Amino acid sequence: MNTSFELLDYVVFSIYGIIILGVGLWVSREKDGQTKSAEDYFLASKSLPWWAIGASLIAANISAEQFIGMSGSGFAVGLAIASYEWMAALTLLLVGKYFLPIFIEKKIYTIPEFVEKRFSTELKTILAIFWIGLYVFVNLASVLYLGGIALETILGIELIQGVIGLALFAAAYSLYGGLSAVAWTDIIQVTVLVFGGFVTSYMALDLVSSGNGMLEGLYILYETVPEKFDMILEKSNPEYMNLPGIGVLIGGMWIANLYYWGFNQYIIQRTLAAKSLKESQKGILFAAGLKMILPLIVVIPGIAAYVIVNDHNLLVTLGESGFMNMPSAGESDKAYPWLMQFLPTGLKGIAVAALAAAIVSSLASMLNSTATIFTMDIYKAFIDTNADESKTVNVGRISAAIALIVAMIMAPLLGGIDQAFQFIQEYTGVVSPGILAVFVLGLFWKKTSNKGAIYGALSSIPVAMFLKIGPKGWFNDTILNNIAPTLPFIDQMAITAVSTMIVILLVSHNENKSNNDKKGIELKKEIFDTSSTFNIGSFALMILLAGIYSFFW
Repeated sequence: MNTSFELLDYVVFSIYGIIILGVGLWVSREKDGQTKSAEDYFLASKSLPWWAIGASLIAANISAEQFIGMSGSGFAVGLAIASYEWMAALTLLLVGKYFLPIFIEKKIYTIPEFVEKRFSTELKTILAIFWIGLYVFVNLASVLYLGGIALETILGIELIQGVIGLALFAAAYSLYGGLSAVAWTDIIQVTVLVFGGFVTSYMALDLVSSGNGMLEGLYILYETVPEKFDMILEKSNPEYMNLPGIGVLIGGMWIANLYYWGFNQYIIQRTLAAKSLKESQKGILFAAGLKMILPLIVVIPGIAAYVIVNDHNLLVTLGESGFMNMPSAGESDKAYPWLMQFLPTGLKGIAVAALAAAIVSSLASMLNSTATIFTMDIYKAFIDTNADESKTVNVGRISAAIALIVAMIMAPLLGGIDQAFQFIQEYTGVVSPGILAVFVLGLFWKKTSNKGAIYGALSSIPVAMFLKIGPKGWFNDTILNNIAPTLPFIDQMAITAVSTMIVILLVSHNENKSNNDKKGIELKKEIFDTSSTFNIGSFALMILLAGIYSFFW
């Protein structure tokens, strides 16, 4: 499929690219007589204001897996997939109030560094290697793959060309400038992706309403496919295994969200770069507010595409292009790119710029965080403990470049995935429960020991895989054969997290029966005090969330 880009579209897209590169390189410049320090490169000199933090959090989070993958899940599932966004808003508030104050007080660069201070160098190294592998082989590769697929579908270019182009664009400013370049360009990226996303949403809803506007289109969607607006799915729903009813609100989705927003380096790194704790918490509140509107631009278009595809009269009005490469039951991730071809000249350029902004900002964030973990937790810890500031920054740049090259090689190998967003969540969910259990108990239970954390983390993988694959073939005609394979992966995550915590509790209690662990964190009540702005904003968001789930129950 080709969107038939015209001159105006190319001009619009080129202006976006020039602005991003220009701002990124300008922010990256070194002042006369000064060389970038590690704090400058990896933590943006700890100078980010709240609005830059909030925008950068969303830009790092929203990528092709949301625009393409979540729209695809909107096509297949409906509004229920928006729980990942709306529950994330609530999770952000918890991270800002209870996790972030401890991280900032410890003055850390990376999440593995916190592991070292709380547990041991051995556990830090294990997790550092794990995270580098996860970022390179899963996160970076999947973002490049989905981005390449989007450009192939929209512009008709080859997958590998799209992957290389996106990688080079992200590298052009992020490798040299570090977190400063990433964070400040993210402000522009978020503006572009939200505006461009709304353009596509408006167009899709206007198509549904036959030119009667966005609100009429929303009403028609709700009236035509009310089942697509169920937030809590019944067991009879074919997508129940992905979003298991009330378990979405009180079960394993908390595991996915707390892990992602609380202990994910390329997310939490922005908050560690704030001017102060209060500034960082305001940034998190801003990001939570943006999360509330994102389903309008990443889920609603997928539902609209579902209605259009199943309405022959609407397809006829779209002409021959409407029938070409239509999304279907097995190709739901085509929904968003398919819609974009119907945008008028000029707006196509904005919409593609929005998609590129989402992809490139996430790539830049992941590259910077991969480099931060490798440099600070591997290179400086084991290879060159006396590396000066200049050498440390250069190692960061080189390691980011190598990670990008490996991800570019891996990206084309991920072909054939439908509902990529769900796929990524499911396979990340194999490891996230164990890591979350280690962190939560390490933060809030003083008796948690290093041995308990290691035993818990190691036990979590076989438990997760047992629940995921199921015991068929391992046992003969037992009740287990009929239970484990039928558990939704979100419920599997909850069970894995609880079992991991039990292991940690038992081992740690046995080791520290009478005393707290010597590295246990001393928690004082005042550390969790938050400003009136944060408290009022949090209360307002919780009321809004309660209203949404009550209405769309």
